[in-house]
Amino acid sequence: MMTSPSLLGKLALGIFCFGLAGCFDGNSTAANSNTPTDAQDTAKATQPQKPNVVIFYVDDLGYGDLSSYGMTATQTPNIDALATDGIRYTDAHSSAATCTPSRYSLLTGQYAFRNNAAILPGDAPLIIDPAIPTLPKMMQKAGYKTAVVGKWHLGLGRGYVDWNTAVKPGPLELGFDYSFLMPATGDRVPTVYLENHHVVNLDPDDPITISYDERIGERPVGTESPELLKQQADLQHSRTIVNGISRIGWMAGGHSAEWVDEEFPSVFTDKAIEFIQDAKAQPFLLYFPFHDIHVPRVPNELFAGKSGMGPRGDAILQVDWMTGRIVDALKEAGVYDNTLIVFSSDNGPVMDDGYADQAEELRGEHDPAGGFRGGKYSAYEAGTRVPMIVTYPNGLVQGGESSALVSHIDLYRSLAELVSVDLADGEAIDSVNLLDALLDSRKSGRDEMLEESFTVSLRSGKWKFIEPFTGTTPDWLANKTAIENGLQAQPQLFDLSKDVHEQNDVADQFPEVVEQLQARLQQIRQMN
Repeated sequence: MMTSPSLLGKLALGIFCFGLAGCFDGNSTAANSNTPTDAQDTAKATQPQKPNVVIFYVDDLGYGDLSSYGMTATQTPNIDALATDGIRYTDAHSSAATCTPSRYSLLTGQYAFRNNAAILPGDAPLIIDPAIPTLPKMMQKAGYKTAVVGKWHLGLGRGYVDWNTAVKPGPLELGFDYSFLMPATGDRVPTVYLENHHVVNLDPDDPITISYDERIGERPVGTESPELLKQQADLQHSRTIVNGISRIGWMAGGHSAEWVDEEFPSVFTDKAIEFIQDAKAQPFLLYFPFHDIHVPRVPNELFAGKSGMGPRGDAILQVDWMTGRIVDALKEAGVYDNTLIVFSSDNGPVMDDGYADQAEELRGEHDPAGGFRGGKYSAYEAGTRVPMIVTYPNGLVQGGESSALVSHIDLYRSLAELVSVDLADGEAIDSVNLLDALLDSRKSGRDEMLEESFTVSLRSGKWKFIEPFTGTTPDWLANKTAIENGLQAQPQLFDLSKDVHEQNDVADQFPEVVEQLQARLQQIRQMN
């Protein structure tokens, strides 16, 4: 439901708002308007400011993990308020069923397979070439100040990373004016914050060294000192212990720079709010990729034990609180009405992902996948079908529920349309302009959509085709028996108009459809 006049409506009324200077009647004149400076100021005042953009990107949040999407075990009132103000999508998707590929596609407008983007170790080099166009670079062209605050996991540097010097290239070379990062994920070393190019609070007399190949340093490890752990972990996650959590990889030095997991909500949220306060006089893009609800789930004491579903449920409450604080900051800065907010998740849900935090045992009747098949890592719908909410009071045409087929990869071209930037040939080649569907719940979305997992799926009309998997399933994925990964040696085909939960494979009944969709996948692969 629209909560304020649209931008087009304001233009028709001759009323314009900008920054913190308030709204002006189109017939108003400024005192001493005969001076060049005042004339310029008056001209500026009569031009509507471009909308700010905030992208909330939660990690591992499932379609059913919000109360506005049917969760009853606990409530997410701040996120639900965005849904009330805006559009709630029922067929929105991350571009992939895992985090690094989804983030790559979001920022480049290209499918991750075009660069073999996959889940990265904590010391991986930057997988986005600084020479190619990116979403933040595009927004900079339109006069935006840009920032990323939160989990990165797209690699840093060009090879071996020396964490004791300037770490680059990174977000700044990709078009962000400011970055405050968790370099990879919470379950991987290094367990430090990176602000712009430098590790925060690093003592030069205690330099950081990282290894994913062999044990280094004197810190205890999970396999030898389980009594030090807040949560027991599988073998992969049982190396260097920091803050009572064993991680993937080994880390030596950097003690003064170590993060405290329980402080993530205040640290990241405060940095985002500082950016909003600093940037509010001009249009800005804030990309806010949460660490929550990814493992290890170590919620702040404000939320620990509050959901009744263990640390995973508590982390959902933490996400809601962080979202509410940032939205409140937008309102206090006077820019909420002129801010397009996208709230979504990088892939579907997972319960047990390496740590014994009782996520499965304590979830009760709650279904994180919202009835869909699969989850994180899966080729089935729950791998990429995620909650997505868009609100923009000044520009929303019609709120409510939308069934439009939407992919996060489409944000690139849609935002380019919003801020009037013409894209170059070859830029964001897989992105589709769906701005109409982002502003009006009645508008349609894509006709076809590719979904990446450990294989590739294609949505086309009523059909969902899953390509045969010819590789070897990684042991760690094969061991996740609670998730149907969808990897089969034969093609799978589902008629989602009758079978949205993908229970009836009809590939044998419609071989001509299988052949057509396989051929279409090959065409998409050959695009450049």
